Amino acid sequence: MPQMAPMNWLTLFIEFSFVFMIINTMNFFSFNYTIQSKVNNKYLTKINWKW
Repeated sequence: MPQMAPMNWLTLFIEFSFVFMIINTMNFFSFNYTIQSKVNNKYLTKINWKW
């Protein structure tokens, strides 16, 4: 029945979109990125003002 073809395309689009979103979320949350912190060892010399 050609009249039902748009309904079939709509369900296929929804199904593939749902699978695409699931794959993207799994890909996003599966990686555990480590934060590279730059260690700044700046030695601050305190100046004691003698007024």
